[in-house]
Amino acid sequence: MSGISLKAIYILWLREMKTFYRAKSRIVGTVVTPLFLLAFLGAGFAGAVLPGIPSSVGYLEYLTPGIIGMTMIFTSMFTGLSVLWDRRYGFLKEIMVTPVSRMTIVLGRITGGLTTSMFEGLSILAISLLLGFKVSGIGDLILTLVFMVLISVSFIGLGLAIASLLKDEQGFGLIMNFIISPLLFLSGIFYPIENLPLALRVVSYLNPLTYGVDGLRGALISVSFLPWIINLVLLTGFCVGIVLLGTFLFERNEAV
Repeated sequence: MSGISLKAIYILWLREMKTFYRAKSRIVGTVVTPLFLLAFLGAGFAGAVLPGIPSSVGYLEYLTPGIIGMTMIFTSMFTGLSVLWDRRYGFLKEIMVTPVSRMTIVLGRITGGLTTSMFEGLSILAISLLLGFKVSGIGDLILTLVFMVLISVSFIGLGLAIASLLKDEQGFGLIMNFIISPLLFLSGIFYPIENLPLALRVVSYLNPLTYGVDGLRGALISVSFLPWIINLVLLTGFCVGIVLLGTFLFERNEAV
C-alpha cells in the first residue's frame, strides 16, 4: 500500500465537485432553508430584546454566525452519506482495490466535503451582507474562515465515523437527525446558552458546535462568551480527535 497520493486526492476531490455541481437541488435545498431562517427570524426579532444579547447587537447580526455554522454542519455530515451511496453502487469497492492508501481516500473525502461546505457557508455570509450584515475587517474575515474550516472538517470526520459503522443510508439518516437536532439547539445558534437551565448548559459545553458558533460570533461581531483563542483550541482539539477516529474506523472497515 502506497503513501498519500496527491493525484488520487485531487481525483476524488474533482469527482465530488462534479457530483455537487450536477446536484442542483442539493445546492438549492441546502442554502434556501438557512436563508429563510436568516431572513424571517432576523426580520421577525429585529426589534426584540433578548437576555444575553447586547443591546448594540441586532438579532440578524447575532443569528448570522449561527446560521453559517448550521449550514456547514449539514453539508459536512452529508459526506458520510455519500460514502454509503458509493458503497451501495460499488464505487467504494473499486477505489479500495487501487494502490492508494485509505488515508488518501479519507483525505480526498475531506477535501471534497470541505470545499462544498465552505462554498455554502460563504454563500450564506454573502447573502447576509445583502440583508445588512457587516464584516468589520479582513482580520476578522480570516479568523472566520479558520473557524469555518474547523467546523467543516470536524463534522466531516464525524460523518465518516458514523458511516463506517453503518450499512445503509436509512440508518445514517436516522442517526444524523438524532445527533444534529440537539447539536443545533444546544449550540447557541438561536439564543445565548446562558439562558438555558444549568443541566442543558452543561450539555452545551460538551457540544463542539458551541465553540464553533461562539468562535464565528466572536470573529464576526465581537460578541462571545469565551475568548476566540479558547474556542479555537477546543474546536481544534475536537477536530483532530474526530478526524483520527473517523480515519481509524474507515481503515478498519472491511465491509465495503
